[in-house]
Amino acid sequence: MADAIRVLLVDDHQVVRRGLRTFLEVQDDIEVVGEAADGAEGVDRAEELKPDVILMDVKMPGMDGVEALRRLRELDNHARVLIVTSFTEQRTVVPALRAGAAGYVYKDVDPDALAGAIRSVHAGHILLQPEVAGALLSQEEGNSGQGRAGSLTEREREVLSLIADGRSNREIARALVLSEKTVKTHVSNILMKLDLADRTQAALWAVRHGVTG
Repeated sequence: MADAIRVLLVDDHQVVRRGLRTFLEVQDDIEVVGEAADGAEGVDRAEELKPDVILMDVKMPGMDGVEALRRLRELDNHARVLIVTSFTEQRTVVPALRAGAAGYVYKDVDPDALAGAIRSVHAGHILLQPEVAGALLSQEEGNSGQGRAGSLTEREREVLSLIADGRSNREIARALVLSEKTVKTHVSNILMKLDLADRTQAALWAVRHGVTG
């Protein structure tokens, strides 16, 4: 499965990992490359295996999911992290998204929806429920990036608008008739100019400041 999406499972409950693996292994385009029982082991395995997507629980003994996300960012690990949680409170999910998660699903998610979510975040999309997006926006009020829209070029504003729409780099490249490499450069410049950490923050910034299509 050379073109399969490589997935790492990080959850302290073995039965959860086994259930996820059992389902995902029947997907033609998804390959489970490893498992970890806590955040620290998850970070180590992510550095070793270089997965495309990490399914990560939030509440785990020792290093939890939020701290693991922060550590992965420090290590410049490029895996997309999808939070898989049984906790519905915003105070649980929001810190994980602010730490760099690409989205979240609940542990009782429909199996086909989970596979779709993995494919979506792998493609560069951001999975946010409206109420959680609203909480993130309110927390970001007054934070870095405010007042810097004028530093963006017209092309960068176009790219940012498409990021806010949840488009992947490939989709942005197709929409603007650019190469993916050029789009990646624009995204890096946007993050640098607005002092933002990732696409999730960029999408939220765009919504808050009206840089949308």
